[in-house]
Amino acid sequence: MLTELSIRDFAIINQISITFKEGLTVLTGETGAGKSIIIDAIQLLAGGRGSVEFVRHGTKKAEIEGLFTVDDDHPVFSKGKQFGVEIDEDGMVVLHRTITHQGKSICRVNGKLVTLAILKEFGHTLIDIHSQHETQSLMDPDRHIELLDMFAGEELAASKSEYSEVYGKYKSLMKRYKELSENEQEMAQRLDLLDFQLHELQEAKLQPHEDDELSEERKKLMNYEKIYQGIHDAYYSLYGEQKGLDWLSHAMTSLESTSDYDESLAKMSEELSNSYYLIEEMTFQLSSQMAELEFDPERLNEIEARLNELNRLKKKYGATVEDMLEYSATIEEEIDEIRNKDSHLSKMENQIHELSQDAVLEAKNIHDIRLNASEKLSGYIHEELKDLYLEKASFAAEIEVKEGRPNDPVFEGRPVQLNSSGFDIVKFLITTNPGEPLKELHKVASGGEMSRIMLALKRIFSRHQGVTSVIFDEVDTGVSGRVAQAIAEKIYGISQGSQVLCISHLPQVAAMSDTHVRIEKRVDNDRTFTAVKELSEEEKADELSRMMTGAELTETTLEHARELLEMAEKHKNK
Repeated sequence: MLTELSIRDFAIINQISITFKEGLTVLTGETGAGKSIIIDAIQLLAGGRGSVEFVRHGTKKAEIEGLFTVDDDHPVFSKGKQFGVEIDEDGMVVLHRTITHQGKSICRVNGKLVTLAILKEFGHTLIDIHSQHETQSLMDPDRHIELLDMFAGEELAASKSEYSEVYGKYKSLMKRYKELSENEQEMAQRLDLLDFQLHELQEAKLQPHEDDELSEERKKLMNYEKIYQGIHDAYYSLYGEQKGLDWLSHAMTSLESTSDYDESLAKMSEELSNSYYLIEEMTFQLSSQMAELEFDPERLNEIEARLNELNRLKKKYGATVEDMLEYSATIEEEIDEIRNKDSHLSKMENQIHELSQDAVLEAKNIHDIRLNASEKLSGYIHEELKDLYLEKASFAAEIEVKEGRPNDPVFEGRPVQLNSSGFDIVKFLITTNPGEPLKELHKVASGGEMSRIMLALKRIFSRHQGVTSVIFDEVDTGVSGRVAQAIAEKIYGISQGSQVLCISHLPQVAAMSDTHVRIEKRVDNDRTFTAVKELSEEEKADELSRMMTGAELTETTLEHARELLEMAEKHKNK
């Protein structure tokens, strides 16, 4: 959930810090007080488009920072691994956005500088913002397949994973086939280049790990004097009269003479004897190595020349000798493909056909799961719409197979166009009037109906999206009466699964809040400021009364407000 929000020098906000709680938080206030500005700030924090217009007049930058707390299985952890952002075990994520008066945008996640695109990736896993304008985005047909797949859950996710593997191979092979079959001139030029590269690599006569071995040998030759001196000093410190081995031999003899009288000394004597013979053996090795050491300046020159040649080739063909050998084998295969193009194309055609059929079978499995999920989804949506007094509305998640071209893979006797999601096109259709045909959402619903349809969809999908905070910005505009009460209950229902922040002008929604925050606009020294205040129960009743009748509070409206709060409490207790 969004735990803390800090805003400085943003629009008409000088500086505010808001602590948010679990459940439903409702923000109310007069028009222009700055309610939507707070949502704008959160939207920017989630990677929305910024503007210098957001920077408060007379200041150099606007700063927004949000602290989120998440469970240990939240998808933000995988985002952290993907983008190298450390997220501790406490599950605390801090998003920070600065917009300068020059239009520059600086983004951070847990203190690490990130691009706006990366900030947006994190924001989408933490915040889901819905406004009257954003409702249109939810109605976008291009998003419907994503929402249906989310609703279908793990069964579809597993099938999509299997499909993606096959589809990836199919697309890769299709790309290679196209490259090989098209543009003879490019292929001829490519062949010349590959022949030159292969010849250069073969002439180099590369050996595995050659660069590491030569570097090691060069290091020894370049430090010959230090190595020789070290071996020489070690050897003559151990060997000779009155040297290390001589004194160790003396110590060994002395201990042996006492071993018959003390068992502990006998053990020490044995260990000393073993150490003596080990050191004696090491002395022989030092002597042998000192005799074999030889400085060969010609060999050093050869090594330098060979390493220079290898480094030159590495700039062109790979970071290591192993990479270059692997590249050599790869281009050798490609040369063979180009020179024997016809036979390779024929072989690839067979492979493409097999892969396309496999992909179609996997896509059909996805198609079937989506059909089952669409029926369940329609049933759930109908129940939600009934609760919102759209009982005569009819909803359907229509699934069509995307028609392909003649050479595309075939499904049930007709070509289909495969993409990363299969071969389906998903559209959410609705009619709110009996006898009228089903049409796309945005072509049918009025403003008030759109709000209710969006809430019905959100009520279903919020269980599957896994976002930390859901934000509604005046989505209840255009409704009143019993519909307003139904919307209030739906918004409260969504808050049972995730934190909800809601800007509203409806007293029914405000009454349902677990936390009620009033946004006020004040003028001080000819400058406008936005202030935030969390209301007590008594202040909450006053605010509801004001929302009903305007600035003047009467005992009657206060009584109605208290009654509304009591009704809301009874609904919550259910």
